[in-house]
Amino acid sequence: MGWFEFALAYVVFFLSHSLPVRPPLRPWLQTRLGPVGFTLVYSALSLAVLAWLIAAAGRAPHVALWDWAPWQIYVPLTVMGPVCLILALSIGRPNPFSFGGARNDQFDPARPGIVRLSRHPLLLALALWAAAHVVPNGDLAHVILFGTFAAFALLGDRLIDRRKRREMGPEWQRKLERVAEAPLLSASPSGGTLLRLAAGIALYGALLWAHPFLFGVSPLP
Repeated sequence: MGWFEFALAYVVFFLSHSLPVRPPLRPWLQTRLGPVGFTLVYSALSLAVLAWLIAAAGRAPHVALWDWAPWQIYVPLTVMGPVCLILALSIGRPNPFSFGGARNDQFDPARPGIVRLSRHPLLLALALWAAAHVVPNGDLAHVILFGTFAAFALLGDRLIDRRKRREMGPEWQRKLERVAEAPLLSASPSGGTLLRLAAGIALYGALLWAHPFLFGVSPLP
């Protein structure tokens, strides 16, 4: 049952992420839920299925690929700090190059914010999260789980670049060149950078606190 639940959770996870955003289902859902309602329901569903998938990986038969060592827990503890800051600086910010952006018509290539460091900050956060969690979880189910997420994030940026370049035409390259000329630590014109940094730190603390309740294991030494 352990492997069956893990496989089932995997299938449900990818279906729950792919089907609601495809036509004609997405327009149908947005008409009934509204854009904000759709985003909230989709986000809640995604988090719930992700929690189930991670829990199912923990219940799968343990097939060790490498031995656990105490130093390994410091890898996700260290990496999740930047991950939380990236999330706080990118969610809801204008970003015409990737998914998850808001008010993309207000994007200023001269002040791109986190986009100056990565066109796809959410995928970068996903890749870092997944790769960091592979290290202390050296069993087959967790390596499959986190390895797949890391590979998906690395492949996803190429797929999104291809789609956005097709949608934006020559404007994609022009904006990209202007972003490359911007200061490395430029702030987004929408402001609130300090508040977002504080939110990222708060998110990191909240994850440390909630981790045992959500996933049944403490991330602390």
